[in-house]
Parts: sequence; C-alpha cells; structure tokens
Amino acid sequence: MPFQVALWIELLAAGLGGLQGALFAAGERHRRIDLLGVIVIGLAVSLGGSLLRDIVLNQPPVVIWQNWYLVVAGGAAVLGMVLQPLLARVDWLITVLDAVVMGLFGAIAASKALSLGVGAAGALVVGVIGAIGGGMLRDLILSRPISFLRVGTLYAVAAGAGAAALIVLVTVGTPIPMAGLVCLAVTTVVRLGAVRFGWTFPEQWNPALRRAKGTEAV
Repeated sequence: MPFQVALWIELLAAGLGGLQGALFAAGERHRRIDLLGVIVIGLAVSLGGSLLRDIVLNQPPVVIWQNWYLVVAGGAAVLGMVLQPLLARVDWLITVLDAVVMGLFGAIAASKALSLGVGAAGALVVGVIGAIGGGMLRDLILSRPISFLRVGTLYAVAAGAGAAALIVLVTVGTPIPMAGLVCLAVTTVVRLGAVRFGWTFPEQWNPALRRAKGTEAV
C-alpha cells in the first residue's frame, strides 16, 4: 500500500520536535549552550527519528531530500529558544511536547514501514526507532544518560505500545489516520503516566548492591 501520511503531518511533527528540542537545550543553562548549539539540538530532536527510520528502511532520507523539513525544524528551534525564558516555569510543557512528538514520529515510522511491506514485528521496531531516535541523538549530543535506558522513563515502552496499537488497527482494516491518532494517544498517555504516577520496570537485580545496602542499614 502507498505511504498515506500527509506531508503537513510530518512537518507538524518536525516543527514540534524542533520546538521541544530547543526548549530543552535552552533550559540547560549550566552547559552554556550557544545559539548554534540550541538549533543543532532542536534539529536533532526534530529530524533524528525520521533520519534513523529511513536509514533502517533503506529509503532516501526524506529530511534531506525535502527542503521544508529543515526549514520548519530550524524555524521551530529558533522559536523555542526565544520562548524558553517565557516558559521557564512551565517544565511540564517540555514533557508533554516530548510525549506528543514521540507519538507522532512513532505513528509516521510504523505507517511507512507497513506501506513498504515490512512485517508487523519489523514495523514495531521501526516505529520505536522513529519515536525515540530524536531524543536519543539529543542525549548523545549533550552527553546525558540515554533517556530510554533509564529506570522510570518508559520511553521505549510508550513508543512500542503506540506503534503496536497502530499495527493491530491497520491489520484489521482501520484507516491510517485513525490508527495514527490512536498511536499518538497511547504513546502520550503511557509516557505521561510514567512521569505522573511513577510507572516503571524493575531495576536489574544486583546481589552485591543489595548486600551493600543491607550492610549500610545495619
């Protein structure tokens, strides 16, 4: 089936990604990131997932071949840097934007994979890569712990849940736009739920650490 995601939806995702990335970077004042650095991080969040998605799918990177992606993402990054002082007290906005951007990119990536004939399992992986790719590049650039590997974030779980919902719905004949909205909703709810209610997976079991904690308690 042909790829059915409208260009404006991809540009919306790129714009929100650039905005969220720049807001995040501009808030890292202790790192003294300059104007170019803020824009680069905004572009990484905005375009990273799409770039990794297309590389995995062996497709020409749409963010390179379509000029509007760079223009929209760059403009949104500048806007985010300008607005950050006004939104400094609204930390939750960055988290909400992060969750929405994940849902959008996850839906687009999984849909594109299915349109190219990728199986359900492969489309799920591509959906997760598209959803978390931008955040992963952001963390690498800033030398931060990779977000989706940290306890309590549920980044990959949220992305996977959303992509899985889309794949199931498309398999039973649901139109892509409707399935994409469900993917966006599921990803956003799981991600924000993890932040708000502390949903988490158990940490890896470390006997030595457990014994050390027990000794300290005594």
